Amino acid sequence: MYRVLLVEDEDIIRRGLLFAVDWLRAGCVVVGEAVDGEDGLRRIEELAPDIVITDVRMPYLDGLDMLAQSRERGYEAIILSGYDEFSYAKKAISLDVAEYLLKPIDFEALYAALARIKERLQRRDELRRHQLGKAEVLPAELLQPVTAGIGKYTGKLLRRIRSDYAARLSLRELGEEYGVSEAYLNKCFKQDTSYTFNDFLNRYRIIQAAALLRAGGRKVYEVGACVGFPDYKYFTLVFKKYVGCSPGKFRAQYEGESSSEE
Repeated sequence: MYRVLLVEDEDIIRRGLLFAVDWLRAGCVVVGEAVDGEDGLRRIEELAPDIVITDVRMPYLDGLDMLAQSRERGYEAIILSGYDEFSYAKKAISLDVAEYLLKPIDFEALYAALARIKERLQRRDELRRHQLGKAEVLPAELLQPVTAGIGKYTGKLLRRIRSDYAARLSLRELGEEYGVSEAYLNKCFKQDTSYTFNDFLNRYRIIQAAALLRAGGRKVYEVGACVGFPDYKYFTLVFKKYVGCSPGKFRAQYEGESSSEE
């Protein structure tokens, strides 16, 4: 799994990226969010992401300047921009930005961009391993990026969430299944993803709920039950916590956008 940082000052767009994209399908985990370029610099230093997805125009420090000040961290970058201007693309190229996507975001194009970036990261890691294999001494600063990433138990938990998110998932029972303690599992998961297991599970359930709401054809309480929230009131509470509005309002907004495009 590759670690992703989202840097976007517009809350609705950042939440859209977080909950409209099936990050596990893309082989990624969103480990953090930032609301402007200065915040992004701090989060890059703190979280060491593999991929940074950033808007261009933001207050305090724009996305391109943020990238220019942190490219030595070794991540790959995707630029999001509502401005189809050559000057932005030219500067992005000079910063070796992997992908440049225009708003409104085409999510299939984003999936394709992430797939290309993962190939770049894999080639780079293979080259680094090859170089390290020839070295008599393995410098710690070179070895770290090769060994960093998602641990064994976190990988197990992420695969379980993706396949069984609608079921009742107990970290205690999963610990018994894997032969380790609940506390150890949660510690590993938090260390690798920056989320607790239950928080990540709920986030993933809400991603699936948002997709079902956009697709239509089900009542809100049915959507909740489909993604692991049989209690309608609790589903509404959790959905509003993460998305910022109720599931009914979310669906109404999406239906309004769809009808306005027709």
